[in-house]
Amino acid sequence: MNREICVQQICKSYGNVRALQSVTFHVKEGELFGLIGPDGSGKTSLFRILTTLLLADSGTATVCGLDVVRDYRQIRWHVGYMPGRFSLYPDLTVEENLNFFATLFHTTVRENYGLIRDIYQQIEPFKHRKAGALSGGMKQKLALSCALIHRPDILFLDEPTTGVDPVSRIEFWNMLDRLRAEGITILVSTPYMDEASRCGCIALMCEGQCLTINTPDAIRASYKGRLYAARSTEMFHLLADIRAYPGIQSCYAFGDCHHLCVSSQKIEEDGEQTFLHALTDFLTKRGHQELQLYPIKPSIEDCFIDLNKY
Repeated sequence: MNREICVQQICKSYGNVRALQSVTFHVKEGELFGLIGPDGSGKTSLFRILTTLLLADSGTATVCGLDVVRDYRQIRWHVGYMPGRFSLYPDLTVEENLNFFATLFHTTVRENYGLIRDIYQQIEPFKHRKAGALSGGMKQKLALSCALIHRPDILFLDEPTTGVDPVSRIEFWNMLDRLRAEGITILVSTPYMDEASRCGCIALMCEGQCLTINTPDAIRASYKGRLYAARSTEMFHLLADIRAYPGIQSCYAFGDCHHLCVSSQKIEEDGEQTFLHALTDFLTKRGHQELQLYPIKPSIEDCFIDLNKY
């Protein structure tokens, strides 16, 4: 049996809301594939379809070579699913939850302990604590352990790091790297653009559509235009003034600076130094002090914003 996911033209609507619009992608065996997008982009609906919990309106999908509609019973034995909301039993202890899910799949914790050892050892000192009393990071580690206890071929993780502290987020992604090395195919969704670089391949999603599908490096390399960062003492007015300058394709707040995109053609025609000098002069005449303008490389978030304009 293969460990691939194949999605072809999947559509799903809830009344007048189109949650998924002709979504198509392919996850290779042993790949860590990311669905990256904000809330409401259709990630959870797609996960529920692929894990046989929801029927699509149209399109087809296979998981491990099995059809998600016709072969739903078989698929459930081959996948592990960790939903976005904590769904374990809060009144059971850590150990009781893990034993319960192992029993559901006719296995034992001892039989597959090697697969979850690195994860479970971090929460094992609290194995007699009720799951509902765990911290956010510990809950995620327990949920991942329960999703893995039957040694699935494919692991579905729906926003596993939402609401988790930064240290636990890093630890969680390190765990996924180790699981991928074990040969498990992983499909993970996240609204955090900075996590995209941890995936081998990503699909940027918005409003139920895939804007682009490629490796993180390839998506950054395909960015249209030249990107610059800008700062001054008057950041609010700086945003409006940059947007008013001829030739600026877009400008938006980004952390402690503004990111502005200029067409590559304009830079080639004017020359980068000439363009920056002219823009600096334009902004200085409008009263901006301690002005900084410098070129930067686009991030995945910059690429998402650029693709979402069209």
